[in-house]
Amino acid sequence: MSQIPADLRYTKSHEWVRLAADGTAIVGITDFAQATLGDITYVQLPKPGATLAARQVFGVVESVKAASDLYMPVAGTVAEINPALASAPETVNKSPYESGWMMKLHLTAPSELTALFDSAAYEKLLT
Repeated sequence: MSQIPADLRYTKSHEWVRLAADGTAIVGITDFAQATLGDITYVQLPKPGATLAARQVFGVVESVKAASDLYMPVAGTVAEINPALASAPETVNKSPYESGWMMKLHLTAPSELTALFDSAAYEKLLT
């Protein structure tokens, strides 16, 4: 069974969001998503400063099996992308919830987080 941390919010398309203490949102893909994709070979992310709407495509993950679009879980402005993924995209496979994070956002509407799945609802989606 996939890891599903209780402190995150999840999307139907298998992205996760963690609200940091400073109010930024950290975004990545779930353990289920990385396992389904297989060995990740490339991650394309937006540039810092980009403002994106909820459910908008924000990037692409390529693996040995497939390429998959990434969707914004919530609206926001990209504050930072994970620089490690440019040279080591496999970090997403090794640590999808910690060192494999993809970007940090300044949220446009923090209330959008409540529309996302909690861990129990996401687990139910997977079963």
